[in-house]
Amino acid sequence: MRPRLPSSVLTAIAMACAVIGWAAPARAHDFWIEPSVFRPATGASVPVTLRVGEDFNGTSQPYVKDWFIDFSVSSAAGREPVLGFAGDDPAATLVFKAPGLRMIGYHSTRSFVDLEAERFNKYLGSEGLDRIQKLRRQRGQSQANGREYYSRCAKSLISVGESSAAGVDRSVYDQPLGYPLELIPRANPYALVPGERLPIALFYKARPVEGVLVIAFTADQPALRFQARTGPDGLVTLPIDRPGRWLVKAVHMIPVQATDPAADWESFWASLTFEVRTARFPA
Repeated sequence: MRPRLPSSVLTAIAMACAVIGWAAPARAHDFWIEPSVFRPATGASVPVTLRVGEDFNGTSQPYVKDWFIDFSVSSAAGREPVLGFAGDDPAATLVFKAPGLRMIGYHSTRSFVDLEAERFNKYLGSEGLDRIQKLRRQRGQSQANGREYYSRCAKSLISVGESSAAGVDRSVYDQPLGYPLELIPRANPYALVPGERLPIALFYKARPVEGVLVIAFTADQPALRFQARTGPDGLVTLPIDRPGRWLVKAVHMIPVQATDPAADWESFWASLTFEVRTARFPA
């Protein structure tokens, strides 16, 4: 058994990462799950990092139980919590004993940020939150600070063992985890190659949400981006135009009830990572 970190060290970690968490919406930072390898061999140990940053480049966030509602791994056999010690960084090291797809999920607790108007308006524009910009104008709040609750709903789909790429495992990639905002692939990304398309649904509180901007890019070409808004069925269709590690993301924001004295808005940040190669594994 590993020793626990001293309380002074844990306090320092918490303070440092609280600053990271506070700054995330201010700079329109993404939050994603980044396994060290997306196609591990059966039985291999896989470090899993939680990242905050931009363009698939960011700082790591440690395992702190108070910071998440759910941190789990789903397979065709079911769902299990990710266990760890406070301060673990990478946040988890997972061992997969059987081939197949795995969905790693992380739903953070709610945080708060108060941003001055210019920064908040810029953030709304970069994330395609046009409806919120319009509401602020209608309310005469365009020059007011943005007082906001926010939470993260991150997922990462990995393929364990070469044979899993040809398998269906629909119960893994196509099933919601119950997060407030969630990106759900409607096809197996590991059964696709460049030139094919991946339908992805965006759900808010278990229902498809329309008009939300979905952005996708690869780690090696983050400036080359796909952008589309969800249709009435919550769907976008992502053209898989190149191999690589993909990050798909979306932000949905709602007004907070007027009776809440602390915040005016609440946002939910969804992300999904996976990998595409140039050829399929043999069945």
